[in-house]
Amino acid sequence: MTRDFSSDNITGVAPEILAALARANQGTAHSYGDDEWTHRLTRLAQDVFECDLAIYPVATGTAANALALAATTPSHGGVYCHETAHIEKDECGAPEFFTGGAKLLGLPGAGGKVTVAGIAPLFEEAMARGIHQVRPSAISISQATEWGTVYAREEIAALAEFGRSKLLHLHMDGARFANALVYQGCSPAEATWQAGVDVLSFGATKNGAMAAEAVVFFDLDLAAEFEYRRKRAGQLLSKMRFFSAQLVAYLEDGLWLRHAAHANRLAERLAEGLLAFGIRLTQPVQANEVFPVFPEGLIGALLGEGFGFYRWPAPEGAFHGSVVRLVTAWNQTLADVDGFLAAVGQKLQAAA
Repeated sequence: MTRDFSSDNITGVAPEILAALARANQGTAHSYGDDEWTHRLTRLAQDVFECDLAIYPVATGTAANALALAATTPSHGGVYCHETAHIEKDECGAPEFFTGGAKLLGLPGAGGKVTVAGIAPLFEEAMARGIHQVRPSAISISQATEWGTVYAREEIAALAEFGRSKLLHLHMDGARFANALVYQGCSPAEATWQAGVDVLSFGATKNGAMAAEAVVFFDLDLAAEFEYRRKRAGQLLSKMRFFSAQLVAYLEDGLWLRHAAHANRLAERLAEGLLAFGIRLTQPVQANEVFPVFPEGLIGALLGEGFGFYRWPAPEGAFHGSVVRLVTAWNQTLADVDGFLAAVGQKLQAAA
């Protein structure tokens, strides 16, 4: 039984993706992306997203986010994002580094989301201050957010419309894009460029890949110099076929959506079980993350039994107990979730 609910980064590699890597390992192929797998990936991504686009495989989500923002934001620019966004809290200044010094402008917002109402007055203030403040250049949203919530298409469209009116590009950090898309129940096109997204950091590593992410440009003007940025950042992979092969297998035949749907169902089952015990959830469950409030005694007891999860930062005094994050993954089972719930029930009963 899997006892670790700490992250979807801890999982192994999907068999279909391992098989694709084995096939790509046969013979030789041109380097730096001039190979059949990378060319195939571009055609496949254009079919999946129903548009002309440019897609660039990279090795990590941090690289995808930082380089995508570098294409949208000058060194004197600013990027609006949520104050808990991955680019703000977990990327060691990479966005600032690769943009050449642009500033991240973290905002509060319920459920990890930014809104037009939150951005608009700050934008007007920045414009009024002129050259004494960074020039806002982009909005970055996480889909799903760091609190596991999902932007509705209408929310994305509102941000995009505001951005267009103010010359702000819209970037989407899609580390868990597949999970968000399953929840939205719409097409990849509807969830991205048709809603106004200019550039997407497309994640696969959390959902079955070995190590494969991509930067997807729907605004092809932004992609004009991206190949130089990627090379300069050390992300032009000489044996790119092995990264592209993962992404091809990921997108082919809907593997990415099947994995995400399974992980989402497990999160829903986990949430239902916790609610049945009277445990409060801090956020609605919309992807593959659950954020319950646990008594300290329950946390210690579960950790002591070998279950893995993280405490999650929450406003001090906001909850009676401690917020933890539980993440379900593509290769976990109903038995894994039910085993965790059984342990929770036993610990709660023992403490009563």
